[in-house]
Amino acid sequence: MSSLNIIINNTLKNIPEFCLSHWLLRIPLAVIFIQQGLMKLPLDPSEAESYGLSYLTWWVVAHGELGAGLGLIFGGILNIKSFQSLQLFGDLITRFSGFTIGCITTGVIWISEPESLLDILLYDNLHVLLWVGGLFFALRGSKA
Repeated sequence: MSSLNIIINNTLKNIPEFCLSHWLLRIPLAVIFIQQGLMKLPLDPSEAESYGLSYLTWWVVAHGELGAGLGLIFGGILNIKSFQSLQLFGDLITRFSGFTIGCITTGVIWISEPESLLDILLYDNLHVLLWVGGLFFALRGSKA
């Protein structure tokens, strides 16, 4: 059994580490939120009313989506080793963007008025995935 462990360990050691893998989650999440924010522009009070939201809430959501998407990209760029002195700032931007994504997605799930948590998990997969992605970046920041 120990020879099997040695073989597996040697094989895993030979696989290179991809330290930029956070971009595989960061870019699609940012693109979705930037796209959703841009789709709300120009801001229209009647569109906000169709969702049962005030114009102020609609304004915050539209700009929050844009800011969160751009913040994920910008926070990741500031985490590059060339910007050593700005890495802490990039981490804060990433965490705040992730928190914003989580808040906006929670609001989207909330206004859909699901009957139960099980309905959300089974039938609202996209928003659950967006929420978890936001939570990931809020908790890990640029240290992913």
